[in-house]
Amino acid sequence: MSAHDATPRRTIPDVIKGAVYVVGDNIDTDQIIPAQYLSLDPSRPEERKKFGWYALSGLPEPSQPFAIEWQAPGRYPIIIAGKNFGCGSSREHACIALQEAGVRAVIAEFFARIFYRNSINGGYLIPCDSQQTRLCDTIATGMEAELILSNPSKPVLHVAALKTSWTLGPLGDVLPIVEAGDLFTYARRQGLIAREAQ
Repeated sequence: MSAHDATPRRTIPDVIKGAVYVVGDNIDTDQIIPAQYLSLDPSRPEERKKFGWYALSGLPEPSQPFAIEWQAPGRYPIIIAGKNFGCGSSREHACIALQEAGVRAVIAEFFARIFYRNSINGGYLIPCDSQQTRLCDTIATGMEAELILSNPSKPVLHVAALKTSWTLGPLGDVLPIVEAGDLFTYARRQGLIAREAQ
């Protein structure tokens, strides 16, 4: 087995719990991680974590900051968005920034294709389709939510304060790819591509 295939599996819980952060439509990669921070090197752990400090710092005057410099990640494990989340450039840094900020999942009406693929292929986070439901107009930043993943074909978002649950789009193979750490590790473990020579 190659060193790459020896990557430890991550465990995705059946339920992701925590406060949500709500944004609107057309959140682009420059808003997720502004260009001035792209000089940081994600291959260096001390610089990589800084991506999390500056995640979503490009939003125009947010009512509540998403991340706070020097703060431990995980303040908002779930993002609720409108249409076309992750549009703009194809930079993978946007997914890294959200992951480093402690985001486990983004729920949007639909995603920019490259952001969606980067999220899954790099094993960064779980993109969930809200199936055209306008959740960003119903849920408020700071509300506590549960994203229930025990049935990947019918994930459910529950917000206790609203006494409401929504069924989200099916996840297909998203969870096992994210758990494996990236698409290539998943494909090797499934025997879909040859393992690297030792």
